[in-house]
Amino acid sequence: MPNVYLIGAGPGDPGLLTLKGKKAIESADAVVYDYLANPVFLKYAKPGAEIIYVGKKGGDHTLPQDKINELIIAKAREGKVVARLKGGDPYVFGRGGEEAEELVAAGLTFEVVPGVTAGVAAAAYAGIPVTHRAFTPSVCFITGHEDPTKEESTHHWESYAKSASTLVFYMGVKNLPDICARLMAAGRPADEPVALVYRGTSCRQRSFVSTLKDAPAEARRLKFTAPSIIIVGGVCSLRDTLGWFERRPLLGQGVVVTRAREQASDFAQVLEDLGACVLEFPTIAVKPLPDYAEVREAVENLRDYGWVIFTSTNGVDHFWRILKDMGRDARALGGCRVAAIGPATADALRERGIEPDFVPPKYVAESVVEGLLALGVKGAKVLIPRAKVAREVLPEELARAGAEVRVLPVYETGLAEAGPDEFLEWLTRGDVQFVTFTSSSTVENFFTLVPKEKLAERRADLKIACIGPVTAKTLARFGFTPDISPEDYTIPGLAAALAKAVESA
Repeated sequence: MPNVYLIGAGPGDPGLLTLKGKKAIESADAVVYDYLANPVFLKYAKPGAEIIYVGKKGGDHTLPQDKINELIIAKAREGKVVARLKGGDPYVFGRGGEEAEELVAAGLTFEVVPGVTAGVAAAAYAGIPVTHRAFTPSVCFITGHEDPTKEESTHHWESYAKSASTLVFYMGVKNLPDICARLMAAGRPADEPVALVYRGTSCRQRSFVSTLKDAPAEARRLKFTAPSIIIVGGVCSLRDTLGWFERRPLLGQGVVVTRAREQASDFAQVLEDLGACVLEFPTIAVKPLPDYAEVREAVENLRDYGWVIFTSTNGVDHFWRILKDMGRDARALGGCRVAAIGPATADALRERGIEPDFVPPKYVAESVVEGLLALGVKGAKVLIPRAKVAREVLPEELARAGAEVRVLPVYETGLAEAGPDEFLEWLTRGDVQFVTFTSSSTVENFFTLVPKEKLAERRADLKIACIGPVTAKTLARFGFTPDISPEDYTIPGLAAALAKAVESA
């Protein structure tokens, strides 16, 4: 194993990290990352790994390059495996070569893990292929910000101008007027298409197409800043035809997810697929019970139950953990019929080899009971593994319908430990367009953490979304009415309702 991994973290979209890069992060004892490396990747670090931010944002460096080199070497000499995360590709304008030279001089071993470079990825996400048979057979990657210590520029503007290549400039938005002027002076046509892509592949991506003559003024008008990629060439004319990423309905919309961290990932993924900037503010902490004797007893006697009803993925996760601890698996439920409340819960069961016998079409107690009655729940013994404290509507309705119901706590929930500071900072910066609530507990805990007056101050700037009428009723107790409530009381239904709200705005 090398002392140091120089890892290309890609340009922004966390899905563009390579499998090898992920494996290297997982093996590291220290992770050193900069401004352009998505901090989402830090979740891959193993417990106890040292996490070090070194900045490097457009001249505003938390650490200068020589100090970063010294830091990496020092950590490696401590016997730690170091993962150095760099935006894009480490050897494409990433100064990875300089870091590698320092490692060799220090007698340390290293491995380079190439990454997806912004010049290719940002262009592709904007609908611009950097090569195309109808336009150009080649592409040239150029720095728009040369080493300031060099005595003279090494750019060959005449060669760039005469070339049929697509020109891709990195780190050049501040020098855009000079770049365009030099290319035109050297013979590149003034009406040649030019594209700028800001924060390519991220939820904040924006792009436009202009010409060499007009691009600087257009960039100023649209307030384009770093990090932006500049693309020069006829391929830019394909943006309107081939652009796909910026058509996502929630692109650039900041959506606050208040679910417990254990449940947030499925909702976050749906939102991210729609282009949203997901802001996780978990209000609920999911915790194991101090004693599982009652759960073990129930597992030993599963044959006594006609139905087992799972109301959440958390219930599935914690119930299965006890099954596994007891040396059991899905076969323990072989004599029972199984119901799942909601598609995510159903999927969690399928992952464990159980195809639910019943998934209600609507996820309210009345619909669940109606469906179970049709399947013969009356007179049956019913086991409901769930949170220690939860709404009693479903057990009460089942009991009223003639079932013998046992509620089995398999986990407990509490108030999340995080304070309101991060959420309030998002509000102040204007990052929040939607706040979502997926249960009454998320509403109650949210307003325990965040003073309702703070939300009221920004009410005109954001929309509140509730997954269903029960959650909306809880929200009303705090003086707010939801702007968005889906007809389908599910996570996909809620995400679709957000997208519809943006499209119709």
